[in-house]
Amino acid sequence: MIYEIIKKNRSYRRFFQDRPVPEEALKDLIELARLSPSAANLQPLKFVLSSTPDRNSLIFPCLAWAGYLKDWDGPEEGERPSAYIVILGDTEITTNFSVNHGIAAQSILAGATEMGYGGCIIGSVQRENLRARLAIPEQYEILLVIALGVPKETVVLEEVRDGDIRYWRDKDGVHHVPKRSLGDLILNL
Repeated sequence: MIYEIIKKNRSYRRFFQDRPVPEEALKDLIELARLSPSAANLQPLKFVLSSTPDRNSLIFPCLAWAGYLKDWDGPEEGERPSAYIVILGDTEITTNFSVNHGIAAQSILAGATEMGYGGCIIGSVQRENLRARLAIPEQYEILLVIALGVPKETVVLEEVRDGDIRYWRDKDGVHHVPKRSLGDLILNL
């Protein structure tokens, strides 16, 4: 079961914008993050939830989408996420967030996949712009933004060819994601 969830858990960048993610579902996803491992059990992460069009419109312009797709500026109106989770680090707890936000993000996306949603972890964020738009206090470091919604695109995994790991879209808009083979990952030392 976990194998299928991980395999289905892709970086979706186009959504059915008119299909909301209820705030209760977002809280359930934060519960998964809360229960996830935390370095030194410090639990320094905090979360900002967004599931309304007005609030989402404040977040969207602060994000960069799909660096390998040079001719694409991100999802168009109607294909934008219907929810976001902004992951913050509380600097009053620690200033070293280690791998905490990566673990939390993976737990959130696995849970979203199980619920029938999809998402994308976004690290390319205009942090100070987002801080101002959402009035995030300086105490919190903006670590990641997770875009969420009902996926409106097909993502296909395939083997890396000629060493090229860049994802791409075909003429039908199918998103292709090359993955290195298992044999390329395991070293026989």
